[in-house]
Amino acid sequence: MASNEEIEAFLNDFKVKMNIWDVVFSNRHKNLQALSDLEITPIYRKTILEELESLDYSQGPLEDDMIGEADMWVFGKFIKRQEVYIKITMGNPNLSVVCISFHLAEHPMIYPLKRQL
Repeated sequence: MASNEEIEAFLNDFKVKMNIWDVVFSNRHKNLQALSDLEITPIYRKTILEELESLDYSQGPLEDDMIGEADMWVFGKFIKRQEVYIKITMGNPNLSVVCISFHLAEHPMIYPLKRQL
């Protein structure tokens, strides 16, 4: 588990890079289905990424075994009373950050920092 400071540093770097290089979303079926299920726009999905905070942290850093880029981080957010699983990575240098997963959680998520409150 990452420390609160490590999570805050990652989120800060992620958001700065996203503001410069933007974000690429994986177009997997369940990610697109989540937009429909939650009745949200792709633009609002990006806003949710911009609003992530350390208390939303679930896992990471995890080695990226999917696309071979930077470590992956998992966060969760409740949107319209539904838990959403969000997996993000910094991506390659000088390219967009990547949102690998943005879909309804398939099981209850654990938020280690929320338990510390």
